[in-house]
Amino acid sequence: MRNKFDIDGLKLNRRNILRGGIFAGAAAATLGAAAAQAQPIAARPKVVTPRKLPIAHASATASDKPKAKPADLTGYTRVKQELVMPPFAPKHEQVATGGPKIVEITMETEEKLLTVDEDTGASIWALTYNGSVPGPLIIAHEGDYIELTLRNPASSQMEHNIDFHASTGALGGGGLTHVYPGEETVLRFKAIKPGVFTYHCAPGGAMIPYHVTHGMNGAIMILPRDGLKDRDGKPLRYDSIAYIGEQDFYLPRDENGDYKTYKTAGDDYADSVDAMRTLIPTHSVFNGSVGALTGDHALKAKVGETVLMIHNQANRDTRPHLIGGHGDYVWETGSFGDAPHTGMETWFIRGGSAGAALYTFKQPGVYAYVNHNLIEAALLGATAHFVVEGAWDNNLMEQVVAPRPIAK
Repeated sequence: MRNKFDIDGLKLNRRNILRGGIFAGAAAATLGAAAAQAQPIAARPKVVTPRKLPIAHASATASDKPKAKPADLTGYTRVKQELVMPPFAPKHEQVATGGPKIVEITMETEEKLLTVDEDTGASIWALTYNGSVPGPLIIAHEGDYIELTLRNPASSQMEHNIDFHASTGALGGGGLTHVYPGEETVLRFKAIKPGVFTYHCAPGGAMIPYHVTHGMNGAIMILPRDGLKDRDGKPLRYDSIAYIGEQDFYLPRDENGDYKTYKTAGDDYADSVDAMRTLIPTHSVFNGSVGALTGDHALKAKVGETVLMIHNQANRDTRPHLIGGHGDYVWETGSFGDAPHTGMETWFIRGGSAGAALYTFKQPGVYAYVNHNLIEAALLGATAHFVVEGAWDNNLMEQVVAPRPIAK
Protein backbone atom coordinates (compact mmCIF):
# COMPACT_ATOMS: atom_id res chain seq x y z
CA MET A 1 0.00 0.00 0.00
CA ARG A 2 1.35 3.40 -0.97
CA ASN A 3 2.08 5.67 1.95
CA LYS A 4 0.23 8.95 2.18
CA PHE A 5 2.03 12.12 3.12
CA ASP A 6 0.87 15.57 4.06
CA ILE A 7 2.79 17.48 1.40
CA ASP A 8 1.86 20.87 2.82
CA GLY A 9 3.24 19.76 6.19
CA LEU A 10 6.67 19.05 4.77
CA LYS A 11 9.24 21.80 4.65
CA LEU A 12 10.11 21.41 0.99
CA ASN A 13 11.98 24.43 -0.25
CA ARG A 14 13.01 25.18 -3.83
CA ARG A 15 16.39 23.47 -3.46
CA ASN A 16 14.99 20.28 -1.93
CA ILE A 17 12.23 19.86 -4.48
CA LEU A 18 14.67 20.35 -7.33
CA ARG A 19 16.97 17.71 -5.96
CA GLY A 20 14.34 15.43 -4.58
CA GLY A 21 16.34 15.27 -1.35
CA ILE A 22 19.59 16.58 0.09
CA PHE A 23 21.19 13.50 1.56
CA ALA A 24 24.25 14.12 -0.62
CA GLY A 25 25.26 16.84 1.81
CA ALA A 26 26.31 14.19 4.29
CA ALA A 27 29.27 13.32 2.09
CA ALA A 28 30.31 16.93 1.63
CA ALA A 29 30.43 17.36 5.40
CA THR A 30 33.66 15.36 5.51
CA LEU A 31 35.37 17.47 2.87
CA GLY A 32 35.56 20.98 4.17
CA ALA A 33 38.04 22.21 1.58
CA ALA A 34 35.50 21.86 -1.17
CA ALA A 35 32.62 22.97 0.98
CA ALA A 36 34.42 26.16 1.93
CA GLN A 37 34.34 27.25 -1.69
CA ALA A 38 30.65 26.49 -2.22
CA GLN A 39 28.27 29.35 -2.90
CA PRO A 40 25.63 30.06 -0.27
CA ILE A 41 22.17 28.75 -1.03
CA ALA A 42 20.79 32.27 -1.32
CA ALA A 43 23.16 32.95 -4.24
CA ARG A 44 21.74 30.13 -6.35
CA PRO A 45 19.55 31.21 -9.27
CA LYS A 46 15.86 30.48 -9.48
CA VAL A 47 14.91 27.47 -11.58
CA VAL A 48 11.83 25.76 -12.87
CA THR A 49 10.98 22.89 -10.53
CA PRO A 50 8.96 19.73 -11.12
CA ARG A 51 5.62 19.23 -9.42
CA LYS A 52 5.95 18.37 -5.75
CA LEU A 53 5.87 14.78 -4.59
CA PRO A 54 6.30 13.39 -1.08
CA ILE A 55 10.00 12.87 -0.58
CA ALA A 56 12.07 11.68 2.36
CA HIS A 57 14.97 13.88 3.40
CA ALA A 58 18.21 13.55 5.28
CA SER A 59 20.39 16.59 5.77
CA ALA A 60 23.81 17.45 7.08
CA THR A 61 25.70 20.66 7.67
CA ALA A 62 28.92 20.97 5.72
CA SER A 63 31.95 22.22 7.57
CA ASP A 64 33.41 25.54 6.47
CA LYS A 65 36.94 24.63 7.52
CA PRO A 66 39.38 22.46 5.57
CA LYS A 67 39.97 19.06 7.17
CA ALA A 68 42.38 17.49 4.69
CA LYS A 69 45.74 18.34 3.16
CA PRO A 70 45.84 19.24 -0.54
CA ALA A 71 46.61 16.36 -2.89
CA ASP A 72 50.29 15.95 -3.78
CA LEU A 73 50.37 16.30 -7.57
CA THR A 74 54.15 16.36 -7.82
CA GLY A 75 55.37 14.62 -10.94
CA TYR A 76 51.99 14.48 -12.67
CA THR A 77 51.63 15.87 -16.17
CA ARG A 78 48.38 17.28 -17.48
CA VAL A 79 46.69 16.04 -20.63
CA LYS A 80 43.36 17.02 -22.12
CA GLN A 81 41.03 14.32 -23.34
CA GLU A 82 38.58 15.31 -26.05
CA LEU A 83 35.38 13.39 -25.39
CA VAL A 84 33.44 12.08 -28.39
CA MET A 85 29.88 10.97 -29.05
CA PRO A 86 28.93 7.34 -28.41
CA PRO A 87 29.35 4.66 -29.68
CA PHE A 88 32.90 5.90 -30.26
CA ALA A 89 35.79 6.19 -27.81
CA PRO A 90 38.23 9.06 -27.26
CA LYS A 91 41.83 8.75 -28.41
CA HIS A 92 43.87 6.91 -25.82
CA GLU A 93 46.83 4.62 -25.19
CA GLN A 94 46.09 0.96 -24.48
CA VAL A 95 49.40 0.73 -22.62
CA ALA A 96 50.33 3.85 -20.68
CA THR A 97 53.57 5.62 -21.53
CA GLY A 98 55.31 7.77 -18.98
CA GLY A 99 54.12 8.36 -15.46
CA PRO A 100 50.60 8.92 -14.15
CA LYS A 101 48.75 11.90 -15.55
CA ILE A 102 46.00 14.33 -14.70
CA VAL A 103 43.42 13.69 -17.40
CA GLU A 104 41.40 16.86 -17.91
CA ILE A 105 37.87 16.50 -19.29
CA THR A 106 34.91 18.81 -19.62
CA MET A 107 31.27 17.79 -19.63
CA GLU A 108 28.22 20.01 -20.01
CA THR A 109 24.75 18.94 -19.03
CA GLU A 110 22.08 19.30 -21.68
CA GLU A 111 18.32 18.84 -21.37
CA LYS A 112 17.01 17.97 -24.81
CA LEU A 113 13.91 16.53 -26.42
CA LEU A 114 14.85 13.06 -27.64
CA THR A 115 12.80 10.88 -29.98
CA VAL A 116 12.91 7.39 -28.51
CA ASP A 117 10.95 5.66 -31.27
CA GLU A 118 10.23 7.32 -34.61
CA ASP A 119 7.53 4.77 -35.47
CA THR A 120 5.35 5.68 -32.50
CA GLY A 121 6.54 9.25 -31.96
CA ALA A 122 7.55 8.39 -28.38
CA SER A 123 9.80 11.10 -27.00
CA ILE A 124 11.32 12.19 -23.71
CA TRP A 125 13.03 15.25 -22.31
CA ALA A 126 16.38 13.51 -21.95
CA LEU A 127 18.80 14.69 -19.29
CA THR A 128 22.28 14.23 -20.72
CA TYR A 129 25.99 14.74 -20.38
CA ASN A 130 27.31 16.39 -23.56
CA GLY A 131 24.01 15.85 -25.33
CA SER A 132 24.11 12.07 -25.74
CA VAL A 133 22.49 9.00 -24.20
CA PRO A 134 24.65 7.47 -22.85
CA GLY A 135 27.09 10.18 -21.82
CA PRO A 136 30.56 10.06 -23.43
CA LEU A 137 33.03 7.31 -22.63
CA ILE A 138 35.94 8.49 -20.47
CA ILE A 139 39.26 6.59 -20.57
CA ALA A 140 42.25 6.83 -18.22
CA HIS A 141 44.80 4.50 -16.63
CA GLU A 142 45.16 3.18 -13.13
CA GLY A 143 47.01 5.74 -11.05
CA ASP A 144 45.87 8.70 -13.17
CA TYR A 145 43.77 11.54 -11.85
CA ILE A 146 40.57 12.44 -13.66
CA GLU A 147 39.86 16.15 -13.39
CA LEU A 148 36.35 16.96 -14.54
CA THR A 149 34.91 20.37 -15.19
CA LEU A 150 31.12 19.93 -15.01
CA ARG A 151 29.01 22.76 -16.40
CA ASN A 152 25.27 23.27 -16.15
CA PRO A 153 24.25 26.00 -18.62
CA ALA A 154 21.90 28.78 -17.59
CA SER A 155 19.34 27.45 -20.06
CA SER A 156 18.82 24.30 -17.97
CA GLN A 157 15.71 23.78 -15.90
CA MET A 158 17.22 21.48 -13.28
CA GLU A 159 20.13 20.90 -10.96
CA HIS A 160 22.62 18.17 -11.91
CA ASN A 161 25.66 16.39 -10.49
CA ILE A 162 27.71 13.24 -11.16
CA ASP A 163 28.45 10.05 -9.24
CA PHE A 164 31.49 8.11 -10.54
CA HIS A 165 31.41 4.45 -9.52
CA ALA A 166 35.13 4.43 -10.32
CA SER A 167 35.92 6.94 -7.57
CA THR A 168 36.26 6.78 -3.80
CA GLY A 169 34.39 9.00 -1.33
CA ALA A 170 31.69 11.69 -1.26
CA LEU A 171 29.04 9.51 -2.90
CA GLY A 172 31.29 8.97 -5.89
CA GLY A 173 31.79 12.71 -6.16
CA GLY A 174 28.04 13.24 -6.19
CA GLY A 175 28.22 15.11 -2.91
CA LEU A 176 30.68 17.65 -4.33
CA THR A 177 29.34 18.33 -7.81
CA HIS A 178 25.81 19.74 -7.42
CA VAL A 179 25.49 22.52 -9.97
CA TYR A 180 22.49 24.73 -10.55
CA PRO A 181 21.77 26.29 -13.96
CA GLY A 182 24.53 28.76 -14.75
CA GLU A 183 27.10 27.07 -12.50
CA GLU A 184 30.18 24.93 -13.01
CA THR A 185 32.35 22.89 -10.67
CA VAL A 186 35.65 21.01 -10.87
CA LEU A 187 36.16 17.56 -9.34
CA ARG A 188 39.40 15.61 -9.28
CA PHE A 189 39.64 11.97 -8.22
CA LYS A 190 42.32 9.31 -8.42
CA ALA A 191 41.67 6.18 -10.46
CA ILE A 192 42.80 3.46 -8.06
CA LYS A 193 40.77 0.53 -9.44
CA PRO A 194 41.11 -0.73 -13.02
CA GLY A 195 37.92 -1.65 -14.86
CA VAL A 196 34.85 -0.24 -16.56
CA PHE A 197 32.40 1.61 -14.36
CA THR A 198 29.10 3.45 -14.53
CA TYR A 199 28.71 7.14 -13.83
CA HIS A 200 25.35 8.87 -13.43
CA CYS A 201 23.50 11.86 -12.08
CA ALA A 202 22.34 11.51 -8.48
CA PRO A 203 20.76 14.74 -7.20
CA GLY A 204 19.07 12.95 -4.29
CA GLY A 205 15.84 11.17 -3.37
CA ALA A 206 13.39 10.42 -6.17
CA MET A 207 15.41 12.62 -8.48
CA ILE A 208 18.10 9.91 -8.66
CA PRO A 209 16.04 7.36 -10.61
CA TYR A 210 14.30 10.19 -12.46
CA HIS A 211 17.59 11.50 -13.85
CA VAL A 212 19.07 8.05 -14.51
CA THR A 213 16.00 6.82 -16.38
CA HIS A 214 16.00 10.03 -18.42
CA GLY A 215 19.40 9.10 -19.85
CA MET A 216 21.83 10.80 -17.49
CA ASN A 217 24.44 8.06 -17.21
CA GLY A 218 27.52 6.75 -18.96
CA ALA A 219 30.74 4.75 -18.52
CA ILE A 220 34.37 5.34 -17.62
CA MET A 221 37.16 2.87 -18.38
CA ILE A 222 40.28 2.70 -16.20
CA LEU A 223 42.85 0.58 -18.00
CA PRO A 224 45.73 -1.16 -16.23
CA ARG A 225 48.91 0.78 -16.95
CA ASP A 226 50.33 -2.19 -18.85
CA GLY A 227 47.09 -2.84 -20.73
CA LEU A 228 44.56 -5.65 -20.75
CA LYS A 229 45.75 -9.21 -20.18
CA ASP A 230 44.36 -12.73 -20.15
CA ARG A 231 44.42 -15.01 -17.11
CA ASP A 232 48.04 -16.03 -17.92
CA GLY A 233 49.28 -12.47 -18.21
CA LYS A 234 49.39 -12.43 -22.02
CA PRO A 235 48.67 -8.97 -23.46
CA LEU A 236 45.29 -8.44 -25.11
CA ARG A 237 44.83 -5.74 -27.74
CA TYR A 238 41.82 -4.32 -29.55
CA ASP A 239 41.44 -2.51 -32.85
CA SER A 240 38.41 -0.46 -31.84
CA ILE A 241 35.84 0.11 -29.12
CA ALA A 242 32.08 -0.19 -29.45
CA TYR A 243 30.51 1.73 -26.56
CA ILE A 244 26.94 0.67 -25.91
CA GLY A 245 24.69 2.24 -23.30
CA GLU A 246 21.51 0.33 -22.56
CA GLN A 247 18.77 2.67 -21.40
CA ASP A 248 15.43 1.81 -19.85
CA PHE A 249 12.79 4.49 -20.38
CA TYR A 250 9.43 4.76 -18.60
CA LEU A 251 7.32 7.01 -20.79
CA PRO A 252 3.96 8.14 -19.36
CA ARG A 253 0.83 7.43 -21.39
CA ASP A 254 -2.53 9.16 -21.53
CA GLU A 255 -5.95 7.54 -21.05
CA ASN A 256 -5.90 6.37 -24.67
CA GLY A 257 -2.55 4.65 -24.29
CA ASP A 258 -0.69 7.26 -26.33
CA TYR A 259 2.64 8.59 -25.14
CA LYS A 260 2.37 11.99 -23.50
CA THR A 261 4.34 15.02 -24.58
CA TYR A 262 5.64 17.82 -22.39
CA LYS A 263 6.73 21.39 -23.02
CA THR A 264 9.98 21.35 -21.10
CA ALA A 265 12.31 19.25 -18.97
CA GLY A 266 10.86 18.45 -15.57
CA ASP A 267 7.22 18.83 -16.56
CA ASP A 268 6.86 15.06 -16.68
CA TYR A 269 8.22 14.49 -13.17
CA ALA A 270 5.07 13.31 -11.37
CA ASP A 271 3.87 11.24 -14.33
CA SER A 272 7.30 9.69 -14.77
CA VAL A 273 7.57 8.69 -11.13
CA ASP A 274 4.22 6.91 -11.43
CA ALA A 275 5.43 5.13 -14.57
CA MET A 276 8.74 4.23 -12.93
CA ARG A 277 6.95 2.66 -9.96
CA THR A 278 5.66 -0.09 -12.25
CA LEU A 279 9.26 -1.24 -12.78
CA ILE A 280 8.21 -2.09 -16.34
CA PRO A 281 10.03 -0.05 -18.99
CA THR A 282 8.16 1.10 -22.06
CA HIS A 283 11.47 1.02 -23.94
CA SER A 284 14.82 -0.67 -23.43
CA VAL A 285 17.15 0.73 -26.07
CA PHE A 286 20.79 1.03 -26.99
CA ASN A 287 22.28 4.51 -27.21
CA GLY A 288 19.12 6.46 -26.64
CA SER A 289 16.58 5.28 -29.19
CA VAL A 290 15.18 2.35 -31.15
CA GLY A 291 17.49 1.67 -34.10
CA ALA A 292 20.27 3.98 -32.90
CA LEU A 293 22.86 1.29 -33.73
CA THR A 294 21.22 -0.44 -36.69
CA GLY A 295 20.79 0.35 -40.39
CA ASP A 296 22.83 3.37 -41.45
CA HIS A 297 24.05 3.69 -37.84
CA ALA A 298 25.25 0.08 -37.48
CA LEU A 299 28.66 -0.54 -35.96
CA LYS A 300 31.41 -1.37 -38.46
CA ALA A 301 34.23 -3.92 -38.39
CA LYS A 302 36.29 -6.23 -40.63
CA VAL A 303 37.10 -9.91 -40.45
CA GLY A 304 40.17 -10.31 -38.27
CA GLU A 305 39.56 -7.13 -36.29
CA THR A 306 39.20 -7.27 -32.52
CA VAL A 307 36.53 -5.10 -30.93
CA LEU A 308 36.20 -4.24 -27.25
CA MET A 309 32.48 -4.01 -26.53
CA ILE A 310 31.77 -1.85 -23.48
CA HIS A 311 28.24 -2.22 -22.17
CA ASN A 312 26.76 0.12 -19.56
CA GLN A 313 23.43 -0.29 -17.77
CA ALA A 314 22.98 2.14 -14.90
CA ASN A 315 19.65 0.82 -13.65
CA ARG A 316 18.65 -2.74 -14.65
CA ASP A 317 20.26 -6.14 -15.10
CA THR A 318 20.95 -7.14 -18.69
CA ARG A 319 22.36 -10.08 -20.66
CA PRO A 320 24.40 -9.05 -23.71
CA HIS A 321 24.81 -11.61 -26.49
CA LEU A 322 26.49 -11.34 -29.89
CA ILE A 323 24.44 -13.44 -32.32
CA GLY A 324 26.90 -15.24 -34.57
CA GLY A 325 29.85 -14.56 -32.31
CA HIS A 326 31.06 -14.92 -28.74
CA GLY A 327 32.78 -13.16 -25.91
CA ASP A 328 36.37 -14.34 -26.42
CA TYR A 329 37.34 -12.54 -23.22
CA VAL A 330 34.72 -11.09 -20.91
CA TRP A 331 35.06 -8.92 -17.81
CA GLU A 332 31.51 -9.49 -16.67
CA THR A 333 31.77 -7.43 -13.49
CA GLY A 334 33.87 -4.80 -15.22
CA SER A 335 36.93 -5.44 -13.04
CA PHE A 336 40.18 -5.61 -14.98
CA GLY A 337 41.83 -6.72 -11.76
CA ASP A 338 40.16 -10.12 -12.21
CA ALA A 339 40.99 -12.69 -14.88
CA PRO A 340 38.51 -12.50 -17.76
CA HIS A 341 36.05 -15.27 -18.52
CA THR A 342 36.62 -16.87 -21.91
CA GLY A 343 34.43 -18.20 -24.70
CA MET A 344 31.15 -16.90 -23.29
CA GLU A 345 27.92 -17.08 -25.28
CA THR A 346 26.00 -14.60 -23.13
CA TRP A 347 27.24 -12.53 -20.23
CA PHE A 348 25.58 -10.73 -17.36
CA ILE A 349 25.81 -7.02 -16.59
CA ARG A 350 24.40 -6.08 -13.21
CA GLY A 351 22.22 -3.00 -12.99
CA GLY A 352 24.36 -0.06 -11.93
CA SER A 353 27.52 -1.35 -13.57
CA ALA A 354 29.40 -1.71 -16.83
CA GLY A 355 31.15 -4.70 -18.37
CA ALA A 356 33.45 -5.40 -21.29
CA ALA A 357 33.85 -8.16 -23.84
CA LEU A 358 36.58 -8.70 -26.42
CA TYR A 359 35.83 -10.47 -29.70
CA THR A 360 37.72 -11.04 -32.94
CA PHE A 361 35.34 -11.25 -35.89
CA LYS A 362 35.82 -14.34 -38.02
CA GLN A 363 33.05 -14.12 -40.62
CA PRO A 364 31.58 -11.27 -42.67
CA GLY A 365 27.95 -10.23 -42.53
CA VAL A 366 25.55 -8.77 -40.00
CA TYR A 367 25.93 -9.69 -36.32
CA ALA A 368 23.11 -8.73 -33.97
CA TYR A 369 24.24 -7.58 -30.55
CA VAL A 370 21.25 -7.88 -28.22
CA ASN A 371 19.99 -8.03 -24.71
CA HIS A 372 19.18 -11.75 -24.67
CA ASN A 373 15.99 -11.10 -22.86
CA LEU A 374 14.65 -11.34 -26.38
CA ILE A 375 11.41 -9.63 -25.43
CA GLU A 376 13.42 -6.51 -24.71
CA ALA A 377 15.56 -7.00 -27.80
CA ALA A 378 12.72 -7.52 -30.26
CA LEU A 379 9.86 -5.57 -28.70
CA LEU A 380 11.47 -2.82 -26.62
CA GLY A 381 14.45 -1.94 -28.80
CA ALA A 382 17.58 -3.44 -27.17
CA THR A 383 19.33 -4.39 -30.42
CA ALA A 384 22.46 -3.23 -32.24
CA HIS A 385 24.10 -4.48 -35.43
CA PHE A 386 27.72 -5.00 -36.41
CA VAL A 387 28.25 -4.98 -40.17
CA VAL A 388 31.47 -6.89 -40.83
CA GLU A 389 33.35 -6.86 -44.12
CA GLY A 390 35.61 -9.64 -45.38
CA ALA A 391 35.81 -13.04 -47.06
CA TRP A 392 33.54 -15.90 -46.00
CA ASP A 393 35.19 -18.99 -44.49
CA ASN A 394 33.36 -22.20 -45.37
CA ASN A 395 35.48 -24.06 -42.84
CA LEU A 396 33.55 -22.28 -40.11
CA MET A 397 30.10 -22.42 -41.73
CA GLU A 398 28.68 -23.46 -45.07
CA GLN A 399 25.22 -23.69 -46.54
CA VAL A 400 25.39 -27.17 -47.98
CA VAL A 401 21.96 -27.04 -49.60
CA ALA A 402 19.95 -23.89 -50.19
CA PRO A 403 16.28 -24.00 -49.12
CA ARG A 404 14.24 -26.05 -51.62
CA PRO A 405 10.99 -27.97 -51.71
CA ILE A 406 11.06 -31.18 -49.74
CA ALA A 407 11.49 -34.07 -52.17
CA LYS A 408 8.51 -36.42 -52.34
